[in-house]
Amino acid sequence: MAEHLHFREAAAALRMSQPALSGAVAALEDSLDVRLVERTTRKVLLTPVGERVADHARSVLGALQALTEEVEASRRPFTGPLHLGVIPTIAPYLLPTVLRLARDRYPDLELHVHEERTHQLLDGLATGRLDLLLLALPAGGGLVDIPLYDEDFVLVTPPDHALAGRADVPRDVLLDLDVLLLEEGHCLRDQALDLCREVGAEPGATRAAGLSTLVQLVAGGLGVTLLPATAVPVEASRASALSVTRFGAPAPGRRVGLAHRPSSPRTAEYQRFADSLRDAVRELPVHIVGV
Repeated sequence: MAEHLHFREAAAALRMSQPALSGAVAALEDSLDVRLVERTTRKVLLTPVGERVADHARSVLGALQALTEEVEASRRPFTGPLHLGVIPTIAPYLLPTVLRLARDRYPDLELHVHEERTHQLLDGLATGRLDLLLLALPAGGGLVDIPLYDEDFVLVTPPDHALAGRADVPRDVLLDLDVLLLEEGHCLRDQALDLCREVGAEPGATRAAGLSTLVQLVAGGLGVTLLPATAVPVEASRASALSVTRFGAPAPGRRVGLAHRPSSPRTAEYQRFADSLRDAVRELPVHIVGV
């Protein structure tokens, strides 16, 4: 009506009858208890209040159109924000691959990375702060796990250690070693402790906040430590006084994958992301699973 200032023309544009349009305008006036239009025999004029109402209506319709377009865009996979939580013992070694994958294959995805310990990630996923986790599985808590790969643990020792460079040591060698661990809160610490308990070994008293510190402690002669295989190229290069020893089969290790809420509407998208990620990590020292 504000555009045509004529009931018949406005009704034709709206594809409705003129009486129906006139009745709708009158109903709106009754609802607002104000005159919106001034009717003449030839045309319709908007009252000052009618002009303001028309301006607000245009703004509302424009916002509704923008909302509709945004919702429609969000239905397309790999668009909009995605908050990905990653544990510290995975982030430095896998993130380059993840970020390259997101940039090259999913340019419309707004990826936000959060590096936190496992309990913080699980809390963030439960509260909706995070959308998807990359961590050691199982995640627990009724979450949906999407396995990506298994990786072996290796033993990092000083180069003059009796086990240095070997590729077939049994797990029970840990009985006679001073195994350095991460501090509490890291799932890798728990996995290393489980391995020590399995063979009856007592870990050393020294603790570190990160894997980089652990390898420096090993280089300084304070003991040995366990690293996931994906960490070796990065961490072993930080110190020259290190050697890598591999366990005999079946080697101890961990399973890494994605986890999300079972109620997430993006489940199919996460499955496709996992498929792409499996292809991308084949160049790493891992064993692909979940295919």
